[in-house]
Amino acid sequence: MFKRAAALLLTLALASCGEPPMLGQTDPLFDRAKLTADFQPIANRVAPGNLGVAVEDLGTGQIISFNGEKRFPMQGVFKAPLGAAVMAEIEAKRLKLDDTVLIEDVDLSPPPSAIADAWPGRNTYTIQELLERAVGQGDNTAADVLMKRVGGPGAVTAWLQGRKVMHLDVDRYERQIQPDSLGLASFRAGWKGEAAYRAALNAVPAADRRRATLAYLADPRDTATPLGALRFLEALNQAELLEPESRRVLGRITGQTTLAPNRLRAALPDGARLAHVPGTARTDLDFTPAVNDIGVYTLKDGRKFAVVAFVSGSALSVADQEKAIADVGRVVIKAAK
Repeated sequence: MFKRAAALLLTLALASCGEPPMLGQTDPLFDRAKLTADFQPIANRVAPGNLGVAVEDLGTGQIISFNGEKRFPMQGVFKAPLGAAVMAEIEAKRLKLDDTVLIEDVDLSPPPSAIADAWPGRNTYTIQELLERAVGQGDNTAADVLMKRVGGPGAVTAWLQGRKVMHLDVDRYERQIQPDSLGLASFRAGWKGEAAYRAALNAVPAADRRRATLAYLADPRDTATPLGALRFLEALNQAELLEPESRRVLGRITGQTTLAPNRLRAALPDGARLAHVPGTARTDLDFTPAVNDIGVYTLKDGRKFAVVAFVSGSALSVADQEKAIADVGRVVIKAAK
């Protein structure tokens, strides 16, 4: 009896921090055993790689996870908390969306980066443009420049932990992570653009690149657990991280992104919306070590479901890993009906 009362109080407390539960949605919706069983065949498909899933009914606070406490490389998923940290700096009046930033050669980062591709033909951007390009388009130069402006990777992680978002660790810049994961030194301006970067990679012996990739998969830096990433989505939704206007800015960017249409977005039912940020490692030697997506489904009736789907170490093609993530979304949507 005490446990049930405590659970009810927790649900009410969570609901009071953000949008209230829909009528009739204060009771747990998901069948934990069935949902876990439905994720298992998807995990079997990506094996010997790993599937990590975390799902929350944001109306009731009910959480289901699969490998929820296992660490996964985030790749571009980290740009979601980075974007939130940038908006927090704007709220604190240490940055402004219309501030202009000069991009120099030392600021350039690996592909994908339209900003690096355009440099030096264009070398100034506003904070808002950098935010839209980093979070909405996955631009690595934009992300690294913003990271520097908010105090570096450690500052982002500390900001999250100060708001009780744990097990989501931002440790390095993209100009460090991406080359290191393939046996290269830190990025240099002469490698900007896909052709030059690929040429630099090809100069590294295949065996060295493969060893570096396997080391990257075992590295705890720049990783998150599915439950950690889910906690970030929950905290953002429950207004624990940002004010309403800042949430609207991020929501517009993540809701309009055209990245990764074949992942969580592929499961989107009629009349529903998805705000999401994907992440994808570079394919090298026919191996893509990480394919991810995190986001929030808003169904036609207004109910919201946060979903985290991570795949790492799978030998499947990117297309097949994306299908696995889409199938995670379909399982969740089906269970929500």
